[in-house]
Amino acid sequence: MGLTRVPSGQIAAVVTSLEMKERPRPAPLAPSPLRLVHWPSPSVERYRMLFRRVGEPWLWFSRLVMADKALRAIIEDPGVEIYAVVDRAGIEIGMVELDFRAEGQCELAFFGLVPELTGKGHGGWLMRQALAMAWRSGIARVWVHTCTLDHPSALGFYQRHGFVPFARLVETFDDPRLSGALPREAAPHIPCLGPCLGDSKR
Repeated sequence: MGLTRVPSGQIAAVVTSLEMKERPRPAPLAPSPLRLVHWPSPSVERYRMLFRRVGEPWLWFSRLVMADKALRAIIEDPGVEIYAVVDRAGIEIGMVELDFRAEGQCELAFFGLVPELTGKGHGGWLMRQALAMAWRSGIARVWVHTCTLDHPSALGFYQRHGFVPFARLVETFDDPRLSGALPREAAPHIPCLGPCLGDSKR
């Protein structure tokens, strides 16, 4: 057994990919104060605001550093569907992004709620909604990936809802807090090893 040093300024995560090849059996949907609102072709600014609100605690940054043109090409693609989770006050507190661009497949590209809703049963409601939309005519596989930067219960959550792990990878990337893509205080459970943008030189 060996250890691999991760360079200062980078983060390493173990990524697990999971798939579902059969539509889950229908189950009663518990009532919820939340609802899903379809966002057809949202603006880049609006999309990033919700993406940051949901993902900042877990260092979601890919869509924050992507060029506007590249991001617009994704979120305006007819094969990509984006939904906002909205509470009774109309506040957007979660998101689901379904990617149907690969024939016969749906990737659950992004799925999450703000941390304040964790552990209150809303995740199960949201997953059942997402799966009902993902499993449409012509779809033979729904898949998702999670990593060790996500909530500790994320992997078990996906498995409880019928996803089966099929691959594991190690990903390394520059810490987005060092470049200023995310604030220094984001994801305090993940040590930031390096000076942030704007820090005085050491």
